[in-house]
Amino acid sequence: MTALPILAASTGKEVLLRLTPVDFVIIVIYFAAVLLIGFYLKKYAKTGEDFFLAGRQMTAWIAGLSFISANLSSLETMGWSAMAYQYGMLGAHAYLIGAIPAILFLAIVMMPFYYVSRTHSVPGYLKLRYGEGPRLIAGITFSFMTVMVSGASMFAMAKILKLLLGWSEDVSIWVSSLTVAIYVALGGLRSALFNEVLQYFLIWAGSLLIPILGLIHVGGWNALMRKIQENVPIIHPSVGNADFTSLWRNLGSFDTNPMGIDWFGMVFGLGVAVSFGYWCTDFLQVQRVIVAKDLRSAQNGTIIGAFLKMMVPLIVTIPGLLGLAVLTNPDGSLMVLVPESDPRARITHNTFNEVLPLLMSQYLGPGLLGLGVTAMIAGFMSGMAGNVSAFATVWTYDVYQPIFKKSAPDQHYLFVGRLCSILGILLSIGTAYTLRYFSNILEYLQVLVFFFIVPLFGVIIVGMLWKRATPAGGFWGFLSAILVSIGMWVYVHTFPDGYMPAPKITIKEGTTVQVEKSENGTIWRVTIQKGELEAVNVPQIKEFGTLQTELQIPPTVTLRTNVHKVQILAPSVSDMVSGKTLKFGIEGAELVLKEGVTVRSKTCRTKIQPSEFQSQARKGSCAVRKSKANGNKYVQCLVVVPRKRYCDHWGKSIHKAQT
Repeated sequence: MTALPILAASTGKEVLLRLTPVDFVIIVIYFAAVLLIGFYLKKYAKTGEDFFLAGRQMTAWIAGLSFISANLSSLETMGWSAMAYQYGMLGAHAYLIGAIPAILFLAIVMMPFYYVSRTHSVPGYLKLRYGEGPRLIAGITFSFMTVMVSGASMFAMAKILKLLLGWSEDVSIWVSSLTVAIYVALGGLRSALFNEVLQYFLIWAGSLLIPILGLIHVGGWNALMRKIQENVPIIHPSVGNADFTSLWRNLGSFDTNPMGIDWFGMVFGLGVAVSFGYWCTDFLQVQRVIVAKDLRSAQNGTIIGAFLKMMVPLIVTIPGLLGLAVLTNPDGSLMVLVPESDPRARITHNTFNEVLPLLMSQYLGPGLLGLGVTAMIAGFMSGMAGNVSAFATVWTYDVYQPIFKKSAPDQHYLFVGRLCSILGILLSIGTAYTLRYFSNILEYLQVLVFFFIVPLFGVIIVGMLWKRATPAGGFWGFLSAILVSIGMWVYVHTFPDGYMPAPKITIKEGTTVQVEKSENGTIWRVTIQKGELEAVNVPQIKEFGTLQTELQIPPTVTLRTNVHKVQILAPSVSDMVSGKTLKFGIEGAELVLKEGVTVRSKTCRTKIQPSEFQSQARKGSCAVRKSKANGNKYVQCLVVVPRKRYCDHWGKSIHKAQT
């Protein structure tokens, strides 16, 4: 899966890598080789089937290698190395739970349907099973997604090469895109496949050096594990005693692992909903194996791809783990990398996404560094070429043919396919430049994939396994699933805390927010000095604003922080009362009081003692107070009553839970 967080803006720091003439020669040889393959294979692209499906002549090994290479972009290698640095071994589940079961399901269950149908594409299969409606929806949305993802890959490459090497973004975008356009437009899918095989071996040759040299340096696997356990409390002080060296040990509860996902979410969220939708219906992947010479080769190629996918953590997860163990500052102290959103990333610290380039600069000398950079460029170009070739196929056969010209000679569609390859590159370049100025669009692009891919999987698998599924059911099921997915996303982002808004504190720009856990690992603590408060929108915070503010939040609740705002979510009164700590709840909270408690309120804000609570239905706010009479400290809680009809309890006794 693509890891888009690495596409954040450049930090403006000095470039990380310095290339020698030998390194540049290696890069030039690579570009010459991919162009040579394109020119050589042009003679084999004489018909539409040759251009779009490589003549259906590929062996299982070529299909399997290209199947994984199209997915193994540099976004993967850099993004998931960063994930391993941030979460440890748990990041490898993206390749195990998040890939292997779905790939095997594709090979055993779905590939016979795809291959026997002799369709050009996944939307083409929808046409055979459900008719033109679902085909057009899938064809248009998939065409849109491919150029968006291809453009994102271009943009990422340009930003990363500028950060690592100081290269111009414009040069990176245009040189890579023109190279891909030439060899895809000339040789079609066959050219893309053979280049992906070349790029697969280049990626491994350039990336495998890091774990080998790093493990030798650190003293072996056991020494690496010990070093990680020593360094994690320093690098990630907020994770407590979480184990970064185990795949399964911390998945019993999302409270006890650094990723915050338990086994249920990992297996059914990542392992079923996301991975099956991506691997089984994303035409970029499926296209690589339906071009095999027969069904057996297509299935074997997919199974080969599953085996190769299991090997990928060797070159993405281990480098991230090595970063936890071996990266040091010039003065010999342990290097601490930070997220892209951390203010220190713009000033003094490198980011998670730079862990792989930092290791490259540490372990790779002249020549080897050129090989590593070439592997990185090859990874980006592999993803770009895969998306462009898939775009050309889908747009020609699933959009252009049914809408504009249903019956035309094969040579006409061959010509349109070549034009679509060029069009796909131009649209990708436009996307790259759009992202250059509106980089926040990236997170939405990643979400778009799951708006369409996951519903598409549901429609296709029902059509394959249930013969009574009708064309109308397929069309409306597909459309409604897309709309529900979009609607849920809009709702969650519009009301991130449900129907009750969470209080927000605005702090002065530049303020450092310290986040830590208590000794038992159950409570988050965010400390902000009173002088750093700029504005608040919660009355009780204003009332107690003279105190130093400590806000405690259980780890199961999202804590959103940046230099401007801190959002606090507290789930219950019992979590908010702790010694001298001032804590805040959510407006609209309801509490159940003991029978006979007197509530005095004209403002719908009621102050009562904690001993007067019978139970906590939702949330409230408490603070340490000091008695004017005897100086004793006590905890007083502020209750926000949600309905106006409950504001008439002035001086009355409550005999039932009403507040």
